[in-house]
Amino acid sequence: MLVNTTHHSKNTPTSTTTKRSESATDGPVGSISIIIDKSDYSLSVYDNKGWYATYPVVFGNNSLDDKKMEGDKNTPEGRFRIINKKPHDKWFRFMALDYPTKDSWDKFKRRKQTGEIPTSASIGGAIGIHGTWPHDDYIIDNYKNWTMGCISMKNNDVQEIYGFTPVGTTVEIRK
Repeated sequence: MLVNTTHHSKNTPTSTTTKRSESATDGPVGSISIIIDKSDYSLSVYDNKGWYATYPVVFGNNSLDDKKMEGDKNTPEGRFRIINKKPHDKWFRFMALDYPTKDSWDKFKRRKQTGEIPTSASIGGAIGIHGTWPHDDYIIDNYKNWTMGCISMKNNDVQEIYGFTPVGTTVEIRK
């Protein structure tokens, strides 16, 4: 049984948060992991019982491509970890990811070698999960990609997951 149910299928995003019914008042059980699906505009939290909740999110570039280099506004794909959490002056809460990882560097170097990106390109950094500007949650409702490559959530949603997500949590970003 779900709380705040809205049908959510591939490529038809919904701006409604869904949770297990017993999760409406309780947080996740045990350790958690996060899967971000760029095609669905969703961030899903899994705990020791399985699926816990899904939240609407937006990204950087409308292409939803993998991050190739600094400044391309793409959100990186792969497996990451949360390495830092802090309140943020502009975006409410910020959970930093360990981008670039070894895998990110390997893809970046291959792209340079094949000429996909300039040899002078930089890989970038400072990727994380964060909220919106104050009173700008409508950006998430409208699926307006606006970041420089980060994952943006409604402020209430990012506050909720910030509270139960420890540093070290695994985050998988895929398309």
